[in-house]
Amino acid sequence: MRVSFHPDYVVDLPPGHAFPMRKFVELRDILLAEGLARPDRVMEPPEAPWELLALAHGAGYLGALRDGTLDAAAIRRLGLPWSPALVRRSRRATMGTLLAARAALEEGIAGNLAGGTHHACRDHGEGYCVINDVVVAIRALRAEGRIGRAVVVDLDVHHGNGTAELLAGEPASFTFSMHGQNNFPLRKPPSSLDVGLEDGTGDEAYLAALDAHLGGVLDAARADICFYLAGVDVVAGDRFGRLSLTREGLRARDRRVISEARRRGLPLVVLLSGGYAATPRLTADLHAEAHRAAREAWPELA
Repeated sequence: MRVSFHPDYVVDLPPGHAFPMRKFVELRDILLAEGLARPDRVMEPPEAPWELLALAHGAGYLGALRDGTLDAAAIRRLGLPWSPALVRRSRRATMGTLLAARAALEEGIAGNLAGGTHHACRDHGEGYCVINDVVVAIRALRAEGRIGRAVVVDLDVHHGNGTAELLAGEPASFTFSMHGQNNFPLRKPPSSLDVGLEDGTGDEAYLAALDAHLGGVLDAARADICFYLAGVDVVAGDRFGRLSLTREGLRARDRRVISEARRRGLPLVVLLSGGYAATPRLTADLHAEAHRAAREAWPELA
């Protein structure tokens, strides 16, 4: 399948920083090595124009982000040090989600080897999320006349607070977040449907919860496109996760979402969201499970 990636997805961070920045290039390398992506099917996104980012964010925040005038509190909340490279990275990653969404509408499925930055709110970034790429993409696709209704299936371990808040009150957008109830963020504005899980939830209980809700979500959404936030921070041992899925449980989760989208003929955009395993390479290999499941469901896109 087509995927978005650019070398600018990786930026330098201070030594010891918790964010596994190299996972993006590691994932690209894994997908190419396994034949899950081909060089001629990798889309290199340009930087998203500022007016496109304004579909989700306020002028004050975007101006401070552009000019490097975020104050110390805003940078602490973001969790990443400001730099021109970070701004460039965020703009490219946002455009990568939009390119992947357009490709998914054409071919049935596509991915961005970044994205799913669901904590970014209208007037600030937080939790390593600078720009809310999904909200930008949904509103851009509507403005282009490509979609009417959209659904967000957010299975990152952390609640999709920014997405829920930004899309609240939009009847044509359905947001589903299944997350660790006691995990970040403390304040969880309501999604269209929220399913909070207890710390330590393992494969059986997790998959049962997903099975209980996924079909109903997609029925209710009646969407023209689905954005799948396939966070791997649900796996046991994740630095910030608190849940206890095995790799087999993660693989089963991805297969359920991807095969259900294929069965319904629902265009699907696969996004990374969070993952903080022991190494960036392991984190990337966990992210690759969604692409392995995609190959099973869409073998003709090999």
